[in-house]
Amino acid sequence: MLNRFRQFWTKVITPIAKLLLRLGVTADMVTLVGTIGVCAGALIFFPRGQLWLGVVIITCFVFSDLIDGFMARTSGTSSKWGSYLDSTLDRIGDGAIYGGLVMYYANSRAGDSTLMAAVTLWALVMGAVTSYARAKAESLGLKASGGLAERADRLVFTLVIAFFSDVFDLPILLKIVIWAVAVASTITVVQRSLSVRKQVLADPANAGLDTPPPATAEPQATTESHATAEPTTEPPAEPDPKN
Repeated sequence: MLNRFRQFWTKVITPIAKLLLRLGVTADMVTLVGTIGVCAGALIFFPRGQLWLGVVIITCFVFSDLIDGFMARTSGTSSKWGSYLDSTLDRIGDGAIYGGLVMYYANSRAGDSTLMAAVTLWALVMGAVTSYARAKAESLGLKASGGLAERADRLVFTLVIAFFSDVFDLPILLKIVIWAVAVASTITVVQRSLSVRKQVLADPANAGLDTPPPATAEPQATTESHATAEPTTEPPAEPDPKN
């Protein structure tokens, strides 16, 4: 869903990205600072019950995910390392957001709900598995994108509802969305797994992992070759004068 607005947000962040490039800031720096900001906003304020403040801080830094990509493309520094760093730090940021909410529900003076702490942890784990399922499939030359709840959708719904549930003092809203994210993420994992299985079954010749192809030589031809082969006798090797 968020991808539909990517073009709009690109226009918004373009002046910021160009300014950072002129100042000598690299895309990797923006990625790292953005992740630190997201983690700080989630792990400092969420456990205290200051959800709206945490969301505001996270939102200020979460757009670094768009800014660093634009900077890399504009400066011609896009690389495998940058892609790897961005994806890896995204997982850390996601873990901090849902981990902060787990701590919020585990805090007796804030969320105070063991059940919701468990559900939030479930959402965190399944969100990570959703990303892993796609990465693993792509490493095998398959596709496992899409599904009911992609990463952007999960984050947007969680952060928006967390903000309004705190501002309007309606904690039930956050509980509903976390349940929804947990269930939707689980369904997404199943959808991607079924998609990968369908692709494998459709191409059984390439279904194995490093499996050598079956031998194509005919037994009769092999027998004949051994039968007609003449023994060869090689003269013994002469001693090496250096030894």
